[in-house]
Amino acid sequence: MASRQNVRDLNWALQAIKSGKTHLHSISFYHFQPTSSCYQETENSMSINISKNNDSIACFSQILNALSGARSSQQSLKNLEFHRVEWDRQQLKYLSSLLEKNISIKQLMFQRNVFNVEGLSEFSEMLKKNGGVKEVVFSESGIGCVGASLLASALKRNECLEELQIWDDSIGTRGAEELAKMIEVNSTLKLLIILDSHSLTATPLISAVLARSRAMEVHVWSGDSREKSTKVVEFVPENSTLRIYKLDLSGSQRVACALGWNSTVRTLDMTGIRLKSRWAKEFRGVLEQNRTLKHVILSKTCLKDKGVVYVAAGLFKNQCLQTLQLDGNWFSGVGVEHLLCPLSRFSAIQNPANVTLKSVAFGGGKTKIGRDGLAAILQMLVTNESIICFGIHDDESLKLDDFVRIFRSLEKNTTLRQLSLKGCKGIRGEYLLETIMDTLQVNPWIESIDLSRTPLENGGKADGIYQKLGQNRKVEPEMDLLEDMSLMVPTSCRVFLCGQEFAGKTTLCNSITQNFSSSKLPYIDQIRTLVNPVEQAVRTVGIQIKTFQDNDTKISIWDLAGQHEFYAFHDLMFPGHGSPSFFLLISSLFRKPDNREQKSPSEVEEDLMYWLRFIVSNSRRAPSQSMLPNITVVLTHIDKTTQSSENLHLTVNLIQKLREKFNGFVEFYPTVFTVDARSSSSVSKLTHHVRKTSKTVLQRVPRIYSMINDLIRILSDWRSENYNRPALKWKEFSDLCQAKVPVLRIRSRHDNIEKVEMRRRAAANALHHIGEVIFFEDLGYLILDCEWFCGEVLGRLIRLDVTKQNSAENGFLSRKELEKILRGSLQSRIPGMGPKVFENLEVGDLVQMMLKLELCYEQDPADPNSLLLIPAILIEGRGRPQKWQLSTPDCEYVGRHLECDDSSHMFLTPGFFPRLQVHLHNKILGSKNPHAATYYLEKYLISITINGIHVRVELGGQLGYYIDVLACSTKNTTEMLRLFHQLIIPTIQGLCHGVTLIEHILRPECVKNLMPPRYRKTQFVPLWQLKQALLTVPAEGMYDYQHTWTSVSEGSRTILLSGFDYARNLLSEDDFREVLHRRYHDLYNLAVELAVPMENTQNPPPVTENETDSTVEATMSGIAKGVEAVLQRLKIIEQEIRDLKQEIQGLRYYEHRLLIELHRKVNYLVNYTAHLEEKKVPHMFYFVQTENYSRKLVTNMISGMTALRLHMLCEFRREMHVVQDQQGCELMKVDNQAVKCLAPYMSKFMKLLTFALKIGAHMVAGMGEMIPDLGREVAHLSDSSAFYGGAALAAGAVGVATAGQMGGSRNRSLGRYPGGESSRNVQQDMKAAQQWLVDFLKERKCSSGREISEKFGLWRVRYRDDGQIAWVCRWHREVRANEIMEVPI
Repeated sequence: MASRQNVRDLNWALQAIKSGKTHLHSISFYHFQPTSSCYQETENSMSINISKNNDSIACFSQILNALSGARSSQQSLKNLEFHRVEWDRQQLKYLSSLLEKNISIKQLMFQRNVFNVEGLSEFSEMLKKNGGVKEVVFSESGIGCVGASLLASALKRNECLEELQIWDDSIGTRGAEELAKMIEVNSTLKLLIILDSHSLTATPLISAVLARSRAMEVHVWSGDSREKSTKVVEFVPENSTLRIYKLDLSGSQRVACALGWNSTVRTLDMTGIRLKSRWAKEFRGVLEQNRTLKHVILSKTCLKDKGVVYVAAGLFKNQCLQTLQLDGNWFSGVGVEHLLCPLSRFSAIQNPANVTLKSVAFGGGKTKIGRDGLAAILQMLVTNESIICFGIHDDESLKLDDFVRIFRSLEKNTTLRQLSLKGCKGIRGEYLLETIMDTLQVNPWIESIDLSRTPLENGGKADGIYQKLGQNRKVEPEMDLLEDMSLMVPTSCRVFLCGQEFAGKTTLCNSITQNFSSSKLPYIDQIRTLVNPVEQAVRTVGIQIKTFQDNDTKISIWDLAGQHEFYAFHDLMFPGHGSPSFFLLISSLFRKPDNREQKSPSEVEEDLMYWLRFIVSNSRRAPSQSMLPNITVVLTHIDKTTQSSENLHLTVNLIQKLREKFNGFVEFYPTVFTVDARSSSSVSKLTHHVRKTSKTVLQRVPRIYSMINDLIRILSDWRSENYNRPALKWKEFSDLCQAKVPVLRIRSRHDNIEKVEMRRRAAANALHHIGEVIFFEDLGYLILDCEWFCGEVLGRLIRLDVTKQNSAENGFLSRKELEKILRGSLQSRIPGMGPKVFENLEVGDLVQMMLKLELCYEQDPADPNSLLLIPAILIEGRGRPQKWQLSTPDCEYVGRHLECDDSSHMFLTPGFFPRLQVHLHNKILGSKNPHAATYYLEKYLISITINGIHVRVELGGQLGYYIDVLACSTKNTTEMLRLFHQLIIPTIQGLCHGVTLIEHILRPECVKNLMPPRYRKTQFVPLWQLKQALLTVPAEGMYDYQHTWTSVSEGSRTILLSGFDYARNLLSEDDFREVLHRRYHDLYNLAVELAVPMENTQNPPPVTENETDSTVEATMSGIAKGVEAVLQRLKIIEQEIRDLKQEIQGLRYYEHRLLIELHRKVNYLVNYTAHLEEKKVPHMFYFVQTENYSRKLVTNMISGMTALRLHMLCEFRREMHVVQDQQGCELMKVDNQAVKCLAPYMSKFMKLLTFALKIGAHMVAGMGEMIPDLGREVAHLSDSSAFYGGAALAAGAVGVATAGQMGGSRNRSLGRYPGGESSRNVQQDMKAAQQWLVDFLKERKCSSGREISEKFGLWRVRYRDDGQIAWVCRWHREVRANEIMEVPI
């Protein structure tokens, strides 16, 4: 009754507008209605119905006229919608007057309107002058090519309109050409959407956008009301991706021509378009001219040899393309040979023509690689040094021996990281398996090999390969068992509404649903479907699902509950990788819906951050990502604020920063929607976005088997015949498949029944994957009504109240007790009322369901009567005082802090810690001494006592991005850390799918006092950093090295004083000895390089400990035995310390011997230049590469390196060093000549310098005149293994002018370089290096003394005592003026 009273006549609307008392934002006009009426939906929106009689039509004109004169509407009116209006010239004049006076109107929508030519011309003239309207939509209005031409002429002059949409029309090629001419002139249009009856309209439109490099989003569809619409072209500037779904050959050629000088497209995807050599010829020009195109996908385009030859020709000149995908085409070995030619080297002095392409793939059933193609592949793999990813897909032409040769060729390849051979029939046999394992033994650089759908993996023989690669086996989805079935585009898409409680998700969901169905309902029914305010106040329980049909597309909106108790449940329903779905992130601008307390921008950011990190964390759990999660942000309760609000602008700016922050993790829609969730007109644009995005997502996700759609129809019919039963048992599903699905039918008793069952499970999993059913194999059910299951069943299971049960202790409950609670909670006492769950499910099934959904866990899975752990009933213990159960003076304390490596984008999702509580419990019970362990749980705590060690595992961080593991025991640090690394930390890491945890050391004082987490934020150090610090100190200082901790304060109160701990106490003995062995390894390699024999040393015998704790008797003899045991323990500890110190003493001895030899050889290199003629330029220089605002010493110079800077060292004798704040000289690119001149000397000098630095630069201060202090640059050096062997030809600090005169009076031992090379060879190397340096400085106009002092801060001086020349810094020139005299050039 209340809604009927709100229906008024047109005169009331006219008077309300004239009075100026209404402040409308949106008005919708509906013509040809049964009766004339108006209805004010909200205080800001109104719907007006116009009947067919003349009086009503005249009243429509009066309302338009009144709107143009009303001052209130001139300030507030934003949107106008016209449905089924037949415009005459007078009405358009009123509309023109309204738009001229009211510049606040931003959106015009015409649905099923009728315009004559004069009317369209009038509208065009109006649009030329208008400066306020941002969006114009024509839907089924029949404007045709004439209307499109008139719109184009108007938009050539209009500088305001940003969005133009023409739906269900036929503008024709003529209209499209006129719009294309407009695009060439108009630079303000940001979005163009066309749905036309012909696909030919796409060609001129997208060509104009590409030719002018417009940042305009374009979507073109083809089809009419009688056939399904399909997307033709899509260009999204946000991700710079152009996707072409349907174009003829001439259209493809025109698009290729437009791409030549385009600067906005980064990715071109033409999968499935039939292309010919004429297109490839045009595309060759694109590759030669375009400088921004990075990724090209030409899969299944029917390209033959001639077309591939053109593409390959373009690669010769292209220097920007990174990815080229050509699988599924029709070329032969000739095409392969030409394709790989620009990527190969055919002589030692020649470089490949293309060095920027990183990934290339080809193959397919119709690609015949042959002998020529195989030879080209082998040549490329042996000689190429730029390809990182290489793929041959679904090949049937290569045989077993061919793949053996391919893997043999990889033994010499050091750049390839990923090899994909999926679907290749020749990957089979034990011989090939042995070859692959042998190759991986020699080549450690290959990171992954994809052998999916090959006979080798299908036979279960690829596990050893994956284990060798250190990667988990990539299990293909079981639905691939149906690979002989035809594929099709999915027709169902899920939209997930994510947001905190009171965000308005349910109300928004109802409004979107109303918009989808409003065009099919009578007006009075639309009024009845409006959300009742009482209904809005009801909070969502579980997940509510709304499903509706949009032509051939089924869209279901999954409204996730925002209450915290449901967060752990969200993990389970997260869509799998490649699932057709996207996310709407909803955030209210106000804290509660019943007040006007507005959220700050940071609060909105916090809301969105949780869901963004949740989506990223869950999406990374997938073994592969076919597409990034699609995200759209929606801000609700916009009706309570104004568009000009400063707070709103700050919020939108913060969201823009979030888009930039999560770039590469999710795909953000650029527009932020601000809506009043109660108003259907306010969410109309959002509804249109949902429609558009659903169709786009369905086009982009992997195809599904056509049989799946038949199954959907069969299951729907089954429900109709069985009184809409929401659940189907597996036996019933099997019977249904046997009767109605031929491909899932057992045909005879000789059929492989197990294989048929696997096919049926694969089909059920595929239905689960696209959101049609919910299927868990262990459960034995298919849930057909997802909304019933998520709302009525799971929504109530999660909120079970078991806290009143006496048996619910420490989170554990018996199975019988849980079944009793389920019956009481889910069975209504009033007949006919309640959820009626048990009409479709047994109570035992519900318990199994809770186990499968990880809502509870079995304490002992092997025991059918095992207790069940229910994490939801665990108590919160953070507010209570915390203390160790064990507290004695001889206690040791150890802590490890495990933090997400990328905590700004990911976290440990709410379902993680409950899983950890049970998995850790099961591991401890399965250990050798389960009787020695106790286990206690709280909501965010696991407390364990095992073998005398007390351990606490705490979940920390506001969003759970770290875990602290704390331990207390009378045992030593090593024993506690062994428990950490053998049991606790591996269990934690094993559950963090896709999230990497970095290990840090916690300050023992924080562990001892159980300091709250907020005080521990600065009290930890990365484990790798402490180990690295030990490697840089002198050997004699390793044992006594101290790590310093800062103090902790809160306000003016000091919580924890600063202090220090010995590194030997923070690390276990295993870690400390690992550091020593790394030090020994460095020294050993230095000894090999210097040809110094290492003495044979024997490791000290291992010390065995009797760790059995004996009980001390309360007698004099018992006390004496106890004292004796303590003394024995002290002797063992003393012996351990003595052995460690003895090991360190040996380390110091070998360092001393090696440094003496190093001293001799470095002095040789330096004194080699003592009499070099005049020394007109400095000769000691090194290269630094600037990368991400950090300086990195160049340790490996190869041809093609860029962005290097040349720096000079101060050459003052015995005090050589890096000159601070030196400008240096830029080297744009390293060519072959530079490498040839510099590499010989650099290999000699940098080896010595690197070894000195690896054992500590402090040790070589004053040892010879050559070792500079390169501490800053060396901070980024990699581990020692990178500098040894043939790969150690380093380019870093180079003393070019270390060549000098070698007098004939030198004896034979000095007549050769200490490394074994003759003096003459060294002299030739030095001359070449010196000449390169002189030429380089002359080229940079830096050869005079003044220019060198400006760029390098060095001055040419002569020593007063021996007359030698050197280049020294300002400090030495001034402080040591009594030893030197300046000698200008």
